[in-house]
Amino acid sequence: MATIPWESGSTAARLRQRADMLQRLRAFFAARGIWEVETPLLSRAAATDVYIQSIPVSLGAAQGEQFYLQTSPEYAMKRLLAQGAGPIYQICKAFRDAEVSSRHNPEFTLLEWYRPGFELQQLMDEVAELVQGLFDTGPVVQRSYQELFEAELSINPHTVALAELEQLLRSESEIGSTDLSKTDCLQLLMSYRIEPRLPDACFVYDYPVEQAALARVENNADGQAVARRFEFYCQGMELANGYQELTDAQEQRRRFAADIAQRSRLGLPTYPIDENLLAALDHGLPDCAGVALGLDRLFMLLCGEREIDRAMSFSLSRC
Repeated sequence: MATIPWESGSTAARLRQRADMLQRLRAFFAARGIWEVETPLLSRAAATDVYIQSIPVSLGAAQGEQFYLQTSPEYAMKRLLAQGAGPIYQICKAFRDAEVSSRHNPEFTLLEWYRPGFELQQLMDEVAELVQGLFDTGPVVQRSYQELFEAELSINPHTVALAELEQLLRSESEIGSTDLSKTDCLQLLMSYRIEPRLPDACFVYDYPVEQAALARVENNADGQAVARRFEFYCQGMELANGYQELTDAQEQRRRFAADIAQRSRLGLPTYPIDENLLAALDHGLPDCAGVALGLDRLFMLLCGEREIDRAMSFSLSRC
């Protein structure tokens, strides 16, 4: 008979260390007057992003209705912001139908917070302060997306042609498909060529407009339209994703519709648009910056683990 993996992949000492991390995080936000909220894990809508796959759920008590486990508390938290909640944060479970690996688990823990009145730079500073309060990251540097691609690949990612990207990708990896979008190519080049060369602690900011998601699009100092968002990498691992939040309901609806059309072209499941979010944006979302940070990955760095299974009580393989 096969041995049932009933035990946690972590240890009691590690789990106590994780509990201490959560306590310190809550103290960080309490000291700044950012209050904790809770929002539902279930929703009738789902993220439309082509690169995020939701997990559907059926409820006997609501026959005929389709629900989804949240991929992020973002939509519900923005509804609270539009209602006047002020600075808020949440520590919660999120779910994505994605790969299982040393850094990925379909069920994971997110820390997400929003700062009305903050610019992206202020939020990057706060993310660095939070992480450095837990462990020494070494110097934290900031590089624009364009700066990295020009330095490593001698291309401007905002203006480069798809054909040139495909040629670069073939020279940098074994991927030879031509059925890729510009965003696909840039993300693969980021993974293969740029991420392994990033400093130990690094913010990457001002992404191509095609990767705006729920971020504002504005012109940078050179007059180039960019998505005002950042990602934070630490020891080669993507840890956080932040936005200068889009507040325009009509533009958000247009992006949702474009996502759904692209999902349909790719043969991916299509999800209902979150009309509650759009109504909240139409009512008035305050100017704000927000960020989602993966706590399982943060804990991996804090305790020096290389496997996410060792940083949580029970990963998918042990459920």
